[in-house]
Amino acid sequence: MEFVLLIFLPVIFALLVPFAYKKIKGIHTGWFVLVVPLVLFGYYLSFLPLVMDGGHAISEMKWIPSLGIAFTSYIDGLSLLFTLLITGIGSLVVLYSVFYMDREKEDLGSFYVYLLIFMTAMLGVVQSDNTMTLYLFWELTSISSFLLIGFWYTKDKSRFGALKSMMITVFGGLMMLGAFILLSIMGETFSVRELIAQAPDLLNQPYFTLALVLLLLGAFTKSAQFPFYIWLPDAMEAPTPVSAYLHSATMVKAGIYLVARFTPIFGSASTWIWLVTGIGLLTLFWGSFFAVKQTDLKAILAFSTVSQLGLIMSLLGAGAISYHATAAMFGFATYAAIFHLINHAAFKGGLFMIAGIIDHETGTRDIRKLGGLMSVMPISFTVAAIGSLSMAGLPPFSGFLSKEMFLESMVALQHFELFNFDTWGILFPIVAWIASVFTFTYSMYFVLKTFIGQKKFDQLPKQPHEAPIGMLISPMILATIVILVFFIPNVIGKWIIKPAVMAVQPTLYASPSAVDIHVKAWHGFGAAGLWLTIGVVVFGTLLYLTIPKWQPLYRIQPDKLSLNNGYDAMMRGSEKGLNRVSRLYMTGKIRTYLLYMFAFMSVTIIAILFIKDAFVLDMNSFTAITLYGSLNAIVLILSVGFVVFAKSRLAAIIALGGVGYSVALFFVIFKAPDLALTQLVIETVSVALFLLAFKHLPALSTHGETKRNKMVNLIVSLSVGVMVTLVALSSHSQKMIPSISQYYKDTVETEAAGGNIVNVILVDYRGFDTFFEIAVLAIAGIAVLGMIRLRVSRKEPTDENK
Repeated sequence: MEFVLLIFLPVIFALLVPFAYKKIKGIHTGWFVLVVPLVLFGYYLSFLPLVMDGGHAISEMKWIPSLGIAFTSYIDGLSLLFTLLITGIGSLVVLYSVFYMDREKEDLGSFYVYLLIFMTAMLGVVQSDNTMTLYLFWELTSISSFLLIGFWYTKDKSRFGALKSMMITVFGGLMMLGAFILLSIMGETFSVRELIAQAPDLLNQPYFTLALVLLLLGAFTKSAQFPFYIWLPDAMEAPTPVSAYLHSATMVKAGIYLVARFTPIFGSASTWIWLVTGIGLLTLFWGSFFAVKQTDLKAILAFSTVSQLGLIMSLLGAGAISYHATAAMFGFATYAAIFHLINHAAFKGGLFMIAGIIDHETGTRDIRKLGGLMSVMPISFTVAAIGSLSMAGLPPFSGFLSKEMFLESMVALQHFELFNFDTWGILFPIVAWIASVFTFTYSMYFVLKTFIGQKKFDQLPKQPHEAPIGMLISPMILATIVILVFFIPNVIGKWIIKPAVMAVQPTLYASPSAVDIHVKAWHGFGAAGLWLTIGVVVFGTLLYLTIPKWQPLYRIQPDKLSLNNGYDAMMRGSEKGLNRVSRLYMTGKIRTYLLYMFAFMSVTIIAILFIKDAFVLDMNSFTAITLYGSLNAIVLILSVGFVVFAKSRLAAIIALGGVGYSVALFFVIFKAPDLALTQLVIETVSVALFLLAFKHLPALSTHGETKRNKMVNLIVSLSVGVMVTLVALSSHSQKMIPSISQYYKDTVETEAAGGNIVNVILVDYRGFDTFFEIAVLAIAGIAVLGMIRLRVSRKEPTDENK
């Protein structure tokens, strides 16, 4: 079986969810859905031996072969890592949602459909080797996450958060598409693997830096890097299972994946190293600093996600230095990035689930109303403590190991001349350490303020109690993983991390076995990470104990200068501006719409004719002008003038009929009786229809025509006339292919058994065209009839008024 089809298994299964939701009574729909991620997780585990040996697997399904676009599933160490996170964490999220989402109160059919669509989108992003299909799945993640974040659409905050996330991430997706197009121009391929193979040649291409910046815009917006992080805190309005999934293993990790996947192409550029490392560290500091300001549990975790994503991003940037340095020490940073990505998925998924449990069992997420919950929720406290301590970087939890590697990687930057301590590159390890202090602080703030201290049960909407065991299973599994990984980090490293590192840095490591990195908790007293960690714990504890004294710092920045306020102002301004623009042409008058359309069409075509030097005039094939033709032309011109300057509708309609009949006479003069007859019939019907609607047409005086309007009308009319004349003359003067008219003449009787060539063309040669034209007219007629009946029914008096 082509395993590329497995990408679409969730979305195919989603088609069955509404039926299961309606038909299967008494069973939560989540049990039905849980099968999908579990099956996929089990299947993809079978690829581990292959990628452990440095191998890969490819499966392809053609889509648009002529353009080189296909659904190509490429499984290597990096894509398999993300695939296992998507399906593994996805299984735990679905299991958690079974107990969190009330089957009686929630629209579970829609919820699981959106979730499965999102799962397909994420699998497509991390497995696509074709940049065009990668972009397709990338935007599908934005659309499906919009539906998930706005699931509780009756809430204003849910709708606002969903729209905000989609606006920012779709903008980034369009920038990324621009990068993909530039890469395809430079490399003449849409294949990521082939582009990586051409990396040295792409570096000297003129569009390389532009493609680099556009690609990072796509990655930074999706992974909530500064200044695009503002959508992530608002996304917390989604149901907790969605938040746990989006913030731990999927949506926000898509940008991380993009940077990791394209590091072999762009990593050799110093611009890439500075931007990825610098923006990552800025995001790490910004998110960790503002996390302590929050009072909503999910908001604290949302800002902590921002900071942790910045940490991973900065490590990927530091790892790219290996493309410049001869030593493999910077491969250590890439290893740390992949390691922390796994750790973050585990502890952050569990923490979000605990936040949902607290909300579910107490009725609030406001940390100011919480406290002392450890006595009534001991299991939740234990899981929250494990996750928080891992996030803070303390042993014996997996986050400690990757955090130590992060600090050592930042210090190691001094060995590379681009970040020499003689320059302001010294800021990198300093910012990393300060951000780590705030990370410790918000981790303690989350768990201690919630579970320790004074009980405030009287302020809670519900009497707090421990969650049912079913809701605790998923976070307990994740907490167990956090502990186990600390004791067996090199087992995880051998099976998962090293193959991923090799995929990110193929030029540095020929195989996973070449990644000679051994993780251990103790590096001796001389290790820089040890003393930095001690400093983090000491200063982090002081900051936590003195939070009330320094929290006023957050009030220094006025709200008007915040990024969120800037986004809101931009949206309001664009809405007002677009409303002003739309009022210019959305006048409710068909004549105005036609004016804009004709003006644009005529100007565009005339400009193209002369810019492209496409206008050609050849008078050799013109027919000689006759007396009858001249007289008829004069009549035609006078009729047109009479239509324009007529003072009444009736006179204008009669003159318009004269125009049509004059055209029919031209067909007679040029010996085209079929066309003349058709023109006479059409003109007669048109005049008759005008006369039938005559009483309903407004008087000419009510249109408010001014001299300016008349001048504009004259200019547009003349431009349309000039356009049609130029196109007609040019097309007649340069016939690049033989005219099809001769074929009609030869076959109208033998093939179509007809005598009237016009009728045969309409009925036989253009039969389907005519059929659909009739269908369109029929639909329009039905719509008009429906509106007439609706209007009549509204005018009928009610029983009360009779």
